[in-house]
Amino acid sequence: MADSTDPDIADFADFQLEFADLPALLRAWRAEAGAKLGRKKPLPQKEVAHRMGVSERWYRALESGAQVPLTLDTLTGLADALDLGPDERTALYWYRLTEVSDEEQPKGEDGRIAKLKEFVDAQTAFPAYLIDHAWNILAYNALMATWFPWVREPRANLMRWVLEIPDSREQIIDWRQQASLYLAQLRFTLVRRPDDPTLKSLLTSALRDPGCRELWDAGPRIIAFRQGGKFRLSLPHVSQTELVVTSQVLLPAYYPGARFVALIPV
Repeated sequence: MADSTDPDIADFADFQLEFADLPALLRAWRAEAGAKLGRKKPLPQKEVAHRMGVSERWYRALESGAQVPLTLDTLTGLADALDLGPDERTALYWYRLTEVSDEEQPKGEDGRIAKLKEFVDAQTAFPAYLIDHAWNILAYNALMATWFPWVREPRANLMRWVLEIPDSREQIIDWRQQASLYLAQLRFTLVRRPDDPTLKSLLTSALRDPGCRELWDAGPRIIAFRQGGKFRLSLPHVSQTELVVTSQVLLPAYYPGARFVALIPV
């Protein structure tokens, strides 16, 4: 049996306590809503209830963790009342598990992943790669391997490279900003898959780094995908000048959880 004092277990328990449950997210989002309105305190529960058209008692019960009915219309009203962005809304809807479910991911190598790897390899104009739901590198093209040789390593993982490997802090010029956005994606995925062992490992390992811990503790930001995200890169082995790219993300319909990403030079 694992020791309850194990730092890995403690770190993930902190995540579950602070961010994985709906009441904690609602409290954090009320604070952000108050900030958006220029206030120095969170949006009051009474005001959120008024915006939703429900009783203050009902909202207080929801935020206290009581089991209350959550229809899609109710969640939409809640998202509107808290002025949530599209990623936060997506995370909120995942709490109505009767309406949303993940298709099982394919096990092992099969024809679907082989065809996707062929698609990735066929891209010759820009770096491209394929990752699974936990940012494990499934495939990459020649340009991606030239720009980022680490993808050739066994069990290469994009999230781990960004958050933990020192080279990333030299090659990603605005590392703190980008690391914050990657952590927001990790938070989103953990809301959807709170028991995933790979995601747990990514979080607990990253939080050992003081810089990542500071960014994580800064707030409950949630991002689903980095579609159109801009990156400034310093890769002397590729270019003597700064490289600027945007990420274009495609979601393969027949391989749930996987993401095809192309880095398009600006």
